[in-house]
Amino acid sequence: MNSVVAKHPFDEPVTDLGLRRAVERGQMHPRPSLRASTVKYLAASQALEIGFDDQSAVLLPIINYPEFAKLSHAELDRLTLGFAGSALCLEALDVHVSIAGLVSASAPLMALAASVVSSRNGSRSSQAKSVASRQNGKKGGRPRKVLAAV
Repeated sequence: MNSVVAKHPFDEPVTDLGLRRAVERGQMHPRPSLRASTVKYLAASQALEIGFDDQSAVLLPIINYPEFAKLSHAELDRLTLGFAGSALCLEALDVHVSIAGLVSASAPLMALAASVVSSRNGSRSSQAKSVASRQNGKKGGRPRKVLAAV
């Protein structure tokens, strides 16, 4: 069995300076993720509006989510964002629900997400795609499909 030696000591006490440096390092390398900036209960539409920094939002009908369907209007108004904007929380009832989980429970939203991801991934060009495209170009382009005679 191979031993692995930690590069950084894990048992050092956390100091104010160490914490400040860690936060600064984290801010230098922001990772894209699902981070909501607002949550509102819209009583008229019986839905939760989850907003993001770019002013986009999703509207989730509470009837589709058993975690929220049993809550009163007052409790729904007290929902807050937690876990760095990745969850909806109601501390009084110990409710913590992942926003990604809420979105993934909606078939239309998942179909939309899959479509967006497919579109983005299909438009990416890799070194292998570029080489194959050049080789096909030298041969006169992509070969035509040959239909089988019936």
